[in-house]
Amino acid sequence: MNISLVYKLALLTALLLNPLIYAQTPLLQNCHSREGITLNGRWNYIVDVYESGYYNYRREPHDLSENPGAGAYFVNAKPKDMTDRVEYDFDFAPTLMVPGDWNSQKENLYYYEGTVWYKKSFDIPNYDSSKRYYVHFGAVNYFAEVYLNGKKLGAHKGGFTPFNFEMSHLLKEKDNFIIVRVDNKRFPDEVPTVSTDWWNYGGITRDVTIYELSHTFIEDYSLQLDKNNSNQLNGYVQLNGNDMGGTKISVNIPELNVIQNATTNSNGYAEFVIPLKKFTRWSDKNPKLYEVSISTSSDKITDKIGFRQIATKGSDILLNGEKVFLKGISIHEENVMRGGRAYSMEDAKVLLGWAKELGCNFVRLAHYPHNENMARFADEMGMLIWEEIPVYWTIDWANEETYKKAETQLREVISRDKNRASVIIWSMANETPQSDDRLSFLTNLAKTTRSLDKTRLITAALEDHPSEGDKNVMVIEDRFSDVVDIVSFNQYYGWYGGKIEDLKNIRWEIDIDKPVIVSEFGAAALQGNHGNKSTMWTEENQAYLYKETLPALAKIKQFSGVTPWILTDFRSPRRMHDVYQNGYNRKGLISETGNKKKAFYTLQNFYKNLNNNDKE
Repeated sequence: MNISLVYKLALLTALLLNPLIYAQTPLLQNCHSREGITLNGRWNYIVDVYESGYYNYRREPHDLSENPGAGAYFVNAKPKDMTDRVEYDFDFAPTLMVPGDWNSQKENLYYYEGTVWYKKSFDIPNYDSSKRYYVHFGAVNYFAEVYLNGKKLGAHKGGFTPFNFEMSHLLKEKDNFIIVRVDNKRFPDEVPTVSTDWWNYGGITRDVTIYELSHTFIEDYSLQLDKNNSNQLNGYVQLNGNDMGGTKISVNIPELNVIQNATTNSNGYAEFVIPLKKFTRWSDKNPKLYEVSISTSSDKITDKIGFRQIATKGSDILLNGEKVFLKGISIHEENVMRGGRAYSMEDAKVLLGWAKELGCNFVRLAHYPHNENMARFADEMGMLIWEEIPVYWTIDWANEETYKKAETQLREVISRDKNRASVIIWSMANETPQSDDRLSFLTNLAKTTRSLDKTRLITAALEDHPSEGDKNVMVIEDRFSDVVDIVSFNQYYGWYGGKIEDLKNIRWEIDIDKPVIVSEFGAAALQGNHGNKSTMWTEENQAYLYKETLPALAKIKQFSGVTPWILTDFRSPRRMHDVYQNGYNRKGLISETGNKKKAFYTLQNFYKNLNNNDKE
């Protein structure tokens, strides 16, 4: 019996004996560099409002039955003859584009939250039974259960992070079908919870790809500039397979004439240290990337990686040892002109291109992990990134399962983007109410982050409030500020309270020797709506708020960056004023039609003047 067959039988046995293994599949790294079979395109779908394709009439899950029967949608049943009854048929069902969300594709699903079944048929060209096959999902919102040829591969929770399952044990050369149950319903104990200020786009929202891999392959790796030694690279490689011990690993950086060899331990793991003498550090002004290849006798993976250091010293943020001011903007993952969730490299180029035109060197990707294309293009163009997980507003802080869901999403985005030089900040939360349980929750997330990645900075978007003694003095009193590397806060003086003309009298007193980022401020304006600068919903009012807010914030002695809210208008069911909002949060500097508002140019001029001052 060959090794591949032995492995497949062992895997099959493990799956049958322990269904919990479904959630334990390690995340494949840098899939972009591997050739794959795309499953993007048209998928048949069935809307299952009552979840009758998942539960029987006793509300028992079909996939827990040894013989689920034709009523289980994931078996893709067909009538055996004209007397046989099957009450669904994927092949005659309508289609949705993948990647994509169902809300923007089908008018009748615009507000839909619930279960939708997706089905795709496919063959495997040049199928090789000695190889291992994985199916990789960029993201599915929110809960996904994946079935191949009628058998369950696994399940995943989290609407914005990637996952994959091995499918070797169930795969055939021809006539395969994959079925995905997608459920985007909101619940109080999920992450995010029931209340958000963005559209709950449901569906398979990012790429789906099948990868053919060697029996033993490179599963994970990291290569980063040492935090304390600017001339040393630290890295590791993790293999997946049988007989991984004693495997020779080669790390090659041709442009630097680097060839580093290492040997894995019995678990298929190897660490290495690479001294560097002369190389170009990645920065926002010079985003130098080096081609890196990692190889074994049976596998090879390539990547383009930038080497840089990010740190803080007192109230300064240091990029490669030099002080940097983060000229930023917040961004939601929406394609404003097409509508719906953004997912492509073209989408990333449009959004980050607008940020660059604005004068930014920094973007806050709110309020969840965005598509991997954002970080990859940011690497190329020299854009610094703040990434965060959807721990947003009200979370079930005391619920251990809720914490696990948040930590899993955090681990997944760190795993995905740890080799991206552009990512400099991990954010733990946004605008969350203070409590002991919340402090414990966020502190544990920060500890996990530092255990996984010691090279980047940690923050969270906190909130300010007036001091008790003076209403013109704003303070930050949040115990989590002791934990973070950067103190960030959101403020909306002049929109949710106070008058714009009083901003010149407002000052922020922050008695913390750490860098400060103002992570949100802004005002809503309907593009094309003009009037007096004091009239809400006008472009003039929005621009006026920006004009008065920016110099007020600049007086903060630790002021190290700002990410105003927000680059573009975005959909939100909370925003239902029929004249000015119509289902959009209008705080964008660019409308959903791609037109720039007056405040765009106000912020652009502010950043331009900062650049001129730097030159002086």
